[in-house]
Amino acid sequence: MTGLAPRKKKNSRSLVLAALASLCALTVVACGTSLVEIPIETPIRAKLDVSAFQRVLIAGFVSGGTDDVDANQETVRLLRSQLRSKSSLRVIDADVMPLVSIAQDQQKAAAGETPAPAGAKPEGPTALPEKIREEKDLEPYERLFANTEYWKRIGEEYQNPLIVTGTVLFQSHSRSGFVSRDVEQYDSFGRRRVVPVRTFLERKGFILRPKFVFIDGRTGAQMHSESYREEVLYNAQQNTPALSSYFELMDRLVPNFLGALSSQKVRGTRVLLL
Repeated sequence: MTGLAPRKKKNSRSLVLAALASLCALTVVACGTSLVEIPIETPIRAKLDVSAFQRVLIAGFVSGGTDDVDANQETVRLLRSQLRSKSSLRVIDADVMPLVSIAQDQQKAAAGETPAPAGAKPEGPTALPEKIREEKDLEPYERLFANTEYWKRIGEEYQNPLIVTGTVLFQSHSRSGFVSRDVEQYDSFGRRRVVPVRTFLERKGFILRPKFVFIDGRTGAQMHSESYREEVLYNAQQNTPALSSYFELMDRLVPNFLGALSSQKVRGTRVLLL
C-alpha cells in the first residue's frame, strides 16, 4: 500500500500544472483579443399596409383636459409636419375639423330621429359632455369613429385618402411622495462618497393620453387604432409652460405613430471579439 502514495501525489501535481498552463494560455489569448463595436440597423415593419393610399388626411381629434393647450390644433399640426418629412404619403392641407362640435351635431340629429314609444319620453343616444376633463368624458364620443357613412363622405371629398383621427386628453397632474436622490458627502479626510437620500417632494406636471384611429377613406371603416399614455413631473417650484410639456410628451409618441404607417429602422451596435 505504501508504494501507491507517491503516484497519487505525482498525479495531483500534474493536474495543478496542467490547470496553470491552461490559465496562462487563456490569458495570452485574452491579451490578444480586441473589442469592436459595429453599428447595425434593425428594420421594423409597418403595422398598417398603406400601399393603397397616396394621400393622408390628419382630420382632427376629440380633445380635452387643460384649457392651456388646444390639443386638437396642436396634434394635427405636429403630425402633419412629421408626415411631410418622414412619410411617402402626400399630406392634405385642410382646415382642422372641430370633431367635438361635429359629434354633438350628429348626436342631436340622431336624437331627433329616434321615435318615442307611446306614453314614454323620447330617448336618444347618450348625451355628450360639452366639457371633456377626464377619460370617461371621451367614451361617448367613440361612436363618432364608427360612423362609416360620415367618414366615407369625408373620404370622397378628399379623393379617398387614409384618414387619421382619434382623441387626445392632455391633463394637468400633481403627485407627492418620497423620492430617492444621490447626495455627495465628504468625511473628515476629504474622501467623497455618494449616499442615497429619500426626500418628500411635491411634484406637478401633465399626462398625455392620445388615441390614434386610422380610417379607410374609401369605405369609412376603421383599419386600426392605438392608445398611449405618457406622463411628466417637475418640482413644484419649477414653472414649465403647458405647451412645452405637451411637445415633450408628444416627442416620445411620434416614433410609435410613424411606425404604424411606414417601416422604421432602429439603430444600435453589436460588439465583436477579434
